Amino acid sequence: MPGRSDIPRQFLSEAEQEQLRAAVAAAEKRTSGEIRLHLERDVPAKAPVNGDAYLRAREVFAGLKMHETAERNGVLVYLATRSRRFAVLGDEQLHQRVGEAFWNDVRDLLAARFREDRFLEGLCEGIALVGEKLRAHFPHRTDDLNELPDEISY
Repeated sequence: MPGRSDIPRQFLSEAEQEQLRAAVAAAEKRTSGEIRLHLERDVPAKAPVNGDAYLRAREVFAGLKMHETAERNGVLVYLATRSRRFAVLGDEQLHQRVGEAFWNDVRDLLAARFREDRFLEGLCEGIALVGEKLRAHFPHRTDDLNELPDEISY
């Protein structure tokens, strides 16, 4: 029987996980920005998060050291698989450039796909949308380094 920590890994097949890694790599190919995807079973119910997906995404963002990118242009897509709660969080330089309306657009796209149980499509489309916005504000440079892994974190 799988352990509790294995549940998010089983939410997506190995092939789907590979598609998501490829979506992140493709989105990052045209930008200096960084995108991470984090899956876990539930949003923790304890303080300081108390079940709030956005607050949990902030914790994960910090834990993954996404705020340490050179241009402060990282984006985290967070999904609690069992409770089906999610958040999209961008670092300060990107947020200053795109504003709240962009994050609402990404949220709405993900919510629409998730309501249809089309999680893989929603995540891939959301990652592509974020990648395009990153490309517009932080185009790829010849000296660009992939500062964060493209792997899904759990």
